[in-house]
Amino acid sequence: MKLYTADRMLTQTESGDITNGAAVLVAKGRIAWAGRAADFPASNYPEALPTREFGDATLLPGLIDAHVHLGFDGGANPVQRMMAETDAEQLLLMVRSARELLSVGVTTARDLGARSYLDVTVRDAITAGVLQGPRLLTAGSPITTTGGHCWFMGGEADGAHEVRKLVRTHHRAGVDTLKIMATGGFMTAGSAPWFAQFEHDALAAAVDEAHRLNKQVAAHAHGVAGIERAIAVGVDTIEHCSFVHEDGSHALVPELADRLAAAQVAVSPTCNFRTVAMHEASGGQFTPPVAELHDRGVTIIASTDSGIDHTPHHAYVGALEAMHFFGMSRDAVLASATSVAASVLGLSHETGRIEAGLAADLLAVRGDPRNDLADLRQLELVLARGTEFVPDALSPLPEFDLAQSPMAAQFGGVR
Repeated sequence: MKLYTADRMLTQTESGDITNGAAVLVAKGRIAWAGRAADFPASNYPEALPTREFGDATLLPGLIDAHVHLGFDGGANPVQRMMAETDAEQLLLMVRSARELLSVGVTTARDLGARSYLDVTVRDAITAGVLQGPRLLTAGSPITTTGGHCWFMGGEADGAHEVRKLVRTHHRAGVDTLKIMATGGFMTAGSAPWFAQFEHDALAAAVDEAHRLNKQVAAHAHGVAGIERAIAVGVDTIEHCSFVHEDGSHALVPELADRLAAAQVAVSPTCNFRTVAMHEASGGQFTPPVAELHDRGVTIIASTDSGIDHTPHHAYVGALEAMHFFGMSRDAVLASATSVAASVLGLSHETGRIEAGLAADLLAVRGDPRNDLADLRQLELVLARGTEFVPDALSPLPEFDLAQSPMAAQFGGVR
């Protein structure tokens, strides 16, 4: 049992923030009490109750990244590395990636693409306490067409029958959620992000079978046609949702945005730390529509696609700063990274808020992230399911050159 105190606390509950002294009591991995420090019933507990006092700092829920790839290294050629490595080598990389996420305050992550069910292995080791890392939601290999986007992860399936069978196979292997590649992507040779890979019946089969098994479906969808089909079949989240048109342009389609909101399909925009540089290098051609979607009533959950080229797992805070740069308020960004993401991912009973009964996923940061999201880098405490974690030493973030990115050909003047 341990008490944590700070000047401020962002609870992400209906009771709101506490700005005049806050306290959280943790016992057996869960939050036993949370509220104003002045209201803490100290007489109910031992006089020598272990306490950590952070003073001019902010307590907040552990952060959530709704789209990661532990098996990608975030370097210049993550696909080539994955394809060259053995499963044993991949497993070691994934353990390192998980620790990098936890080292920047990410206490829950959804891995949306790994081969050989290695993500399930890592998840189970973390749950058992063998490894330290974020709580993981796993998807196994993304369901894709033969030779389709990320085929090298082993999830090829053509037509409704094969898709349905693969969903069942993933379920048997113990995945938490399903991912289907509704469109092509930027990182697979021969794949086009605007191309809709699956017909309606195959997408519908994935959703029908997954929902029968009480599992969510995340649809990777860059192109407009793929977004439209994903909405029509009732997926739970759309990843990227970047409204890529056949000419390579990125222009939000208002009618589709309104359909997303009406259907209550959440968008996981994978807006990461390099997105601002891409926006500037492309002369504004690439502008993630996070604020416009949010303003139209679409639920946005924080996600980074970490692990893809030039996007390390420890760059999470830069992704939140990018969401704010593109028009979301800091309060909305913080909610998208905690309570909103937890609700969308079916974890609101477990995490995302500072509330008695929930898992003790807790951060303390110097300063106040409501005023400056960069304060999230000033970590004083990382608590994951009640266990304190000392962040690993992390390498500096790489300089980003759009010309090196698989997206370069999408923008005029950059090859």
